[in-house]
Amino acid sequence: MTALAVLAAALAAGLALGRPPRLRGSPVRRRPGRHLLPLGLVPPALLVAGTSPRVLVVVGLAAAGWLAGSALWRQRRARLEAERTTVRVLETCEQLAGDLAVGQPPGPALARAAAAWSDLDPVARAFTVGADVPAAWREVATRPGAADLRHLAAAWQVSHRTGQGLAEAVDRVSARLRAGQATRRVVRGELASARATARLVAGLPVVALLMGSGAGGDPIGFLLGHPVGLACLTGGLGFAMAGLAWIEALARDVDRAG
Repeated sequence: MTALAVLAAALAAGLALGRPPRLRGSPVRRRPGRHLLPLGLVPPALLVAGTSPRVLVVVGLAAAGWLAGSALWRQRRARLEAERTTVRVLETCEQLAGDLAVGQPPGPALARAAAAWSDLDPVARAFTVGADVPAAWREVATRPGAADLRHLAAAWQVSHRTGQGLAEAVDRVSARLRAGQATRRVVRGELASARATARLVAGLPVVALLMGSGAGGDPIGFLLGHPVGLACLTGGLGFAMAGLAWIEALARDVDRAG
């Protein structure tokens, strides 16, 4: 019965978030002094109003857990995308250093790099029209994971002002970025064990619930049907999400420091 009530309340919340379509040419008429409730919200409102507070707490916990898990998943995807961008930055620097070392002019070298990585199109266009190339490098460096391009922008600017060989400057930047990437790989390897441990600890309660159910107990019924169980469930979910968020925050701080 509790599961059916939770399902009904969740369906009501989902319907409440959607707005019923309005037919063209049929505006809603309002009488003076009355506030009409949209028809699409009447059944959900009645369902929620007739639902027990315990079921509403369960639905709220499920929604909070879903939102927190989605936020952590989005952060993970953004982190992985930033790591891939960092690798592309190193590959770009190495490619430019190799092309310039063999005597290729900067313009064709930039065009070749932009053909391999479309995010560098503004830099190639800036060189073609005679604009500020270091500023274009710094603009691309504002994207997540591309901060190392600021070093390439500085090398390009110093070479342009002092007349120092651009190939040598870009090669030094590539060597510096390779060393930084090696350090990041070591740090990420150390953080991987901490992340795996945090996910394992967060998943252990699910295993405990399954074991308790298999042993003849009813831990799910206790957690969802008793006030003390609801308190334990709330605290457990809160601590689990806080632990995962704390690990991710530490990893972000380490990445920024690196």
